[in-house]
Amino acid sequence: MPSFSKKSLEILNTCNEDLQKVLKEAIKVTDFTVLCGHRGEKEQNQAFENGTSKLKYPGSRRNKIPSEAADCAPWPVSWDPKDECRFYFMAGIILAAAKYLGKQVVWGGSWQGFKDLPHFELKKMGGDSNA
Repeated sequence: MPSFSKKSLEILNTCNEDLQKVLKEAIKVTDFTVLCGHRGEKEQNQAFENGTSKLKYPGSRRNKIPSEAADCAPWPVSWDPKDECRFYFMAGIILAAAKYLGKQVVWGGSWQGFKDLPHFELKKMGGDSNA
């Protein structure tokens, strides 16, 4: 059975308890790594400048303590476009784990106009955000 590395667990520990539960359930089924949880001001604004986030600090759900969002990637990590299907598979497992646990999670791969395949966040009442 897959398990999180020490680094993934450290990052996961910056996240909301409900999001932690979902990802810990999903890792039982498929192997993936947690790349990012909480972001401070410098990291969030850098992500905005790089185009990997649509929001400046403090507008992202990951700027909260604990973070309400995390970025994950299938293990081993590959950013080759031909491996994109692995993100869809991982997302299906994570979304199924959320449903199983009665949690609502939004996947960045389902957003219109800004596809963020590694991004998962707890659904906020009244909609979702963009990283």
